[in-house]
Amino acid sequence: MPAALAIGLLLAGCERGKPDAADGAGGAGAGAALEQAAIDAGIVTDPAKLNPVGAYASETDRVCIVPQEGGYRVGASVDYGDRQSCVARGTASGRTKLRFEFGDECTFEADFDGGRVSFPATLPSACDTRCTGRATLTALSASRLSDAEAEARAMRGPDKQPLCG
Repeated sequence: MPAALAIGLLLAGCERGKPDAADGAGGAGAGAALEQAAIDAGIVTDPAKLNPVGAYASETDRVCIVPQEGGYRVGASVDYGDRQSCVARGTASGRTKLRFEFGDECTFEADFDGGRVSFPATLPSACDTRCTGRATLTALSASRLSDAEAEARAMRGPDKQPLCG
């Protein structure tokens, strides 16, 4: 009998109310309000205030982003040693989605969340020309080390040249 009572209480707790009319059919209003509350509390960065300028790294992945008129000057590299590396330099624009342009049709959108830059798992085949051996820029992911422009400018690629030079 106690087990039946416990099951009944659990099932009663699962009952859902109707969404509030202000929320719409999917409750999107509540989600937007929750996101705004998180932004106001400083838990989540306001996407309108994101600034990607800085130096990023994770293991052998490196990304630098510095301001340039109309957007950013960027560089990205991976270095696995033994002539297995990639170096790409170019420009970018955007905020939460950064549009990287490394020339010769190596153009794609990367995610930026305020603390990490993440390249997509599939890149245009033109990006392969920036790599030697079996290295690749696909799925490159790097965490912010610094938001200082000077540190981003000092970052070097496997070719010993400034990435954002």
